[in-house]
Amino acid sequence: MSEHACYDILIVGGGMVGLTLANLLRDSGLQIGVLEKFGPKAVTDEIDIRVSAINRASLNIFKSIGAWQQMAARAGVYHEMHVWDTTGAGMIHFDAAEVGLDALGYIIENTVIQQALQHCTEQAENIDWICPATIKSIQLEGESGQLHLDDGRILQCSLLVGADGSRSQVRAAAKIEFERISYGQRAIVCTVETGQPHAATAWQCFTPEGPLAFLPLVNGQSSIVWSLEESRVDAMLALDDEAFCRELEQAFDYQLGSVKLASVRAAFPLGHGHVDQYVQNGLALVGDAAHNIHPLAGQGANLGFLDAACLAEVIVQSHKANRQWSALHSLRKYERARKGENHLMESAMTGFKLLFSNNDPLLSTVRNAGLVLVDQAPLIKQQFMHHALGAD
Repeated sequence: MSEHACYDILIVGGGMVGLTLANLLRDSGLQIGVLEKFGPKAVTDEIDIRVSAINRASLNIFKSIGAWQQMAARAGVYHEMHVWDTTGAGMIHFDAAEVGLDALGYIIENTVIQQALQHCTEQAENIDWICPATIKSIQLEGESGQLHLDDGRILQCSLLVGADGSRSQVRAAAKIEFERISYGQRAIVCTVETGQPHAATAWQCFTPEGPLAFLPLVNGQSSIVWSLEESRVDAMLALDDEAFCRELEQAFDYQLGSVKLASVRAAFPLGHGHVDQYVQNGLALVGDAAHNIHPLAGQGANLGFLDAACLAEVIVQSHKANRQWSALHSLRKYERARKGENHLMESAMTGFKLLFSNNDPLLSTVRNAGLVLVDQAPLIKQQFMHHALGAD
């Protein structure tokens, strides 16, 4: 690569969302650069502890860019979902057959998704993978952006896209405010083996401290996402494997029998937030750079993929019509389409967290009654499923 290179679009962040956007722009006639500080983690026979729940909308995006066939072999399908409240008798059961689908979704390792997406970009003549790339400074002038890398390279673009996560450099350079509000919790993630088979079912219970999910993996194991109060996390991580598994079994109401640890344990902080601006002249934010939500419904990655699909559609349509595709008036179509939807999901997840993560007897009665009511109301349940699964 030359010391000074020009692109139509520079995507900062070569994770799942950034690579999805790049692939959706493969046939746009625009020259794309994807910057990533670190190369992707290698996919091995061992299941990665960081996974994503992929819904119908994201599945269709992956199929459209030819990435799904590379993910399918490591995708843990789930046909059903059981959700219950450990403080009462409330529960709800979802079945793909109820909405005429062959699956509710898939649990896939993040490394598998990223590798498949990167492989697809390697087949595209208009996409450059710029890695490793450490940004020294970002200059935004009018409708163009200029990136100075720490190795001396200078990259220029008409549109700069921030797909660089919740600590986005692009967002900071654009002086777009983002307040991330902590839930005072961390989520423990790991992989386990269970005494009873997961039965291609996603299991989630609400405890007074937070939700606990057992997500089905392709090899018969389950991926754990356990939200706990910050004050409890270090003590849980410090337990030996056997003691940790006993705590996990009890919290999960022994639904799948005995539990045996099959990986290391890790924890990440939980919070939520939303920017007021998704776009400026020559700039757009997607995924976690624009919004964060609680992982209890597994929608974070899916919202990011839909951001990428919407932004790509706006760019391609404007470019084909010979309009100013990188100008603010064009990019605002993307903001209008995605901001309300993402904000609604953020608010809903925060509401669920507040409703279910407490010991209040009155709220316990209300939420258990609500779960029973929805479970016995097929039309309401089907509408909820269609929306959550992206089946619309």
